[in-house]
Amino acid sequence: MTGWPAWDGTWPVAAAGDIVSAGMSAIRQATPLLSANEASQLGLDRERLLRIFRDLLATRAIEERGNLLFKAGRLPGSYYTGRGNEAASVGVASAMGEDDIASPLHRNMGVHVVRGVAPAAIFCQFMGRQGGATGGRDSNLRTNDFSPGRGLLAGVSHLPAMIPVITGIALAFQLRKEERVAIGWCGDGASARGDMHEAMNLAGVRGLPIVYIIDNNQYAYSTPNHLTFASEHLADRGPAYGFEGIVVDGTDVLTVYREASRAIEKAREGGGPTLLELVTLRMEGHAVHDDAAYVPKRLMEEYLAKDAVERYRAWLEVNHDLGENEQAAIEGEVREMIEQGVQEAEASPLPDPTTVLDGVYAVSSDT
Repeated sequence: MTGWPAWDGTWPVAAAGDIVSAGMSAIRQATPLLSANEASQLGLDRERLLRIFRDLLATRAIEERGNLLFKAGRLPGSYYTGRGNEAASVGVASAMGEDDIASPLHRNMGVHVVRGVAPAAIFCQFMGRQGGATGGRDSNLRTNDFSPGRGLLAGVSHLPAMIPVITGIALAFQLRKEERVAIGWCGDGASARGDMHEAMNLAGVRGLPIVYIIDNNQYAYSTPNHLTFASEHLADRGPAYGFEGIVVDGTDVLTVYREASRAIEKAREGGGPTLLELVTLRMEGHAVHDDAAYVPKRLMEEYLAKDAVERYRAWLEVNHDLGENEQAAIEGEVREMIEQGVQEAEASPLPDPTTVLDGVYAVSSDT
């Protein structure tokens, strides 16, 4: 018995577009979407491309305004943002079908924006007002809305606790023979938990119509990836359970859209799960109390240089003649929407204290 070969401290890395086979599965690094022609082939006309731009701007603007409101003492609890994650959230949500179901997390504001949740409802939730998704009982981004076009399953603080739930929804779609897809999110740190692996194993065995999204923002609170897992890519975990894993630049909204579209339609057609690892960097701390001083400056500078919003703005300027006047009009529309949302939220009443126990216990309809 010769034993394991000595490790030289490096990992083999596939070049962009290369496929590393793993039985019936593969790990792939997505090539970037560069041309307007390729976007057109994906069904993205100029109107849809500008809608994506508006959604990116709205996602960032809502979170920036929420941050200011928190620092002004107008939001209870703590406050979390997904800065740096805008393209990852907007790109996936823009690829969803009307009747699909998603379980976004606290850094996936873009999913709520794309799926049509009004800024007023989001600010009501942040402010603990009756007009929020939880009626003032929570101040985090948790919306439960299964109406057509929304399809949002509310998350909880324990991650990735919603992954088994969204996997169960995918199982229900399969058993009912519905052409619907479930999309489940978790972060790089939460992906190490056992419930994530149990869910992916079931999905692989049953060939469920689900797409797993790992938002790899490189830090689990203050713990860097190299102290969390030993594999080169989190997408490696897909083939371990019998389905494809794809590494995607999470700051490139169109590449995210393309890969999410392919994975969602593959699942809808009976092709089973896909794991998308969307590589980003959390550009702010875990929450507003955290200055993220543990993140190396060079890494922050690297990701600041490829800011998702500015990167996409530049692409539109080159490929679709997005001029200053049109940009200003879209930005003005977003500002007006944010201001109106804040005003409506502040006009929404606080919850009635006498209703504090409502919804805590299930009450039989027979009593």
